Amino acid sequence: MTRLLSRRTLLSGGAAFSTIPFWPRGAKADWRPTETIRIVVPAAPGGSTDVIGRYLAQHLQAAWGQSAVVDNKSGAGGTIGTADFVRQKPDGHTILIGNPGPNAVAYSIFRTLPYKPDQLQPVSNAIRIPNIVSAHPSSGIKSIPELIAYLKANPDKLNYGSSGVGQSPHLTAVWFLQLTGLKMTHIPFRGAGPALTAALGGDISILFDNLFPTLPQALDGKLVPLAVTTPERSFMAPNVPTMRESAPELANFDVSSWFGVFLPQGTPRPVVDALNGEIKKMLARDDIKKNISQMGAVPDYGTPEQFTGFINNEIKKFAGIIDKEGLKMDVN
Repeated sequence: MTRLLSRRTLLSGGAAFSTIPFWPRGAKADWRPTETIRIVVPAAPGGSTDVIGRYLAQHLQAAWGQSAVVDNKSGAGGTIGTADFVRQKPDGHTILIGNPGPNAVAYSIFRTLPYKPDQLQPVSNAIRIPNIVSAHPSSGIKSIPELIAYLKANPDKLNYGSSGVGQSPHLTAVWFLQLTGLKMTHIPFRGAGPALTAALGGDISILFDNLFPTLPQALDGKLVPLAVTTPERSFMAPNVPTMRESAPELANFDVSSWFGVFLPQGTPRPVVDALNGEIKKMLARDDIKKNISQMGAVPDYGTPEQFTGFINNEIKKFAGIIDKEGLKMDVN
């Protein structure tokens, strides 16, 4: 079994991912695949990870003239598919669509993990989607400042729901409570659907969720939107403030659901650059822009170096949250 990075290494944020393979400046990204491209999606069909994988497969097949297939390998929060991916040849013919679960949270929350960050080569992020905090109308809470004031006056009186322990919405709530020094009782559900149902029924007072499926319910008045979790407001809900705007303690708050592209570590730089270039072209297409906007997402292209830095910061951020909370789980 591969050895995990130490907690010291993760928290240092210095080099969770090793440096990108050297290639002389000016080298052209003219690599092309010579066989079928397999895009590993460590999630079930239908979700955002899968959607991005299928957009990329369609784009690469047209751009490179080789078949591109999506291989859904779900389970254990995305770690099963990722563990399979890191064992593949670093030749550009196997690509991973990653997200915060297996590529940032997993390194700290799981006691054992069959892969480590430096086995993956970040290529580029693709999209970002905010999380959203909302309240049941019966709570009377209409903003984050009102939520903070209520919790200060009534400690442990409110509960909140999420899609499950260790998921991005749950860690969003944990970080909010850590930064404000407040408490709420967590009620985890087996997925976003059951959590939303409980929120709509008033069984939980506060819901931490991905932007969808909560936003339509909030816009219909069935829930009260309190804040989005990205530094900027969502174009789909411009009147909903950010967490950063809502309280001084939250000035650096930044949590999003992101979906990016990885290759196995050791992939030659011309291959990395060729794939990075196609991601940039894909995200610039009008049809792709339209499709991802309907997901509430924004395109988030970056160079391999930029995406590497982003991932290292995500690992460090979630390690701090998870360690402070004392969250540990087993891969199963």
